[in-house]
Amino acid sequence: MAATLMLAGCGSSSSSSSKTTPTPSPAATTAASATDTLTTGKFVVGFDEDFPPYGYVGSDGQFTGLDLDLAAEVAKRNGWEIVYKPINWDAKDLEISSGAINCIWNGFTIEGREDGYTFTDPYMDNSQVVVVKTSSGIDSLNGLEGKTVLTQSDSAAYTLLTDSSEDGNKTELAAKFKALQTTPEYNTAFQELEMGTVDAVAIDLPVAKFEIAGKEGTYKILGEHLDEEHFGVGFLKGNTALRDKVQSTLLDMTKDGTAKTICQKYADQGINYDQWLLGK
Repeated sequence: MAATLMLAGCGSSSSSSSKTTPTPSPAATTAASATDTLTTGKFVVGFDEDFPPYGYVGSDGQFTGLDLDLAAEVAKRNGWEIVYKPINWDAKDLEISSGAINCIWNGFTIEGREDGYTFTDPYMDNSQVVVVKTSSGIDSLNGLEGKTVLTQSDSAAYTLLTDSSEDGNKTELAAKFKALQTTPEYNTAFQELEMGTVDAVAIDLPVAKFEIAGKEGTYKILGEHLDEEHFGVGFLKGNTALRDKVQSTLLDMTKDGTAKTICQKYADQGINYDQWLLGK
């Protein structure tokens, strides 16, 4: 599996959970159930454990990533116990509406989801891009005509390529593909690209940079991007109390330089503090 990179082990020491998935207590599907952090002292963060460099399993078996480190620092400053809960991305709405998690914090694109969640203000710039083999002869988005493209199910890239109501959608482009396929996580996507069973992968820019690091002679990111977008922390719709608390803490982290320090920790994995937006 040459396209699957060795993941760097830099887990957060402030986490009360490593790779053990917490068992949430049953909760009602109400905004109140998701504000439990403010009274129980636990901050349960839902994330995709195969989404480096934002959230993933390090080589030491511990959960790590930019967003998980940010969440841990927010929890620490508020006196909360951080709990990392890996989720099936397709089931994220059920996880948050049931109260099993308090938020979705994992390179979570705001655009197109505003009606479904209460978001913080954007904290990071992002782009949706396409990765191909350098030997593919594909040099632009138009070069994807007649090709098989793979992306993560229910991802921002998938929405762009399939939902004609989405601003800036690329449904006309997708209509020219031979096929648009989905996968639960991106490690599988790059295995498929390596084997040649797909021609391209549509993916978030930082994740693409992480996956092809050290293999730039084999893979390339097309210069023409699918879209420009923003990441935010997503909460149950209407849960402004917890959103406001988290956002206020992130603003404090920008002011005292902590956000920059955490971003710099992942600089070799495609993260650049120039992408940080909140409070700048």
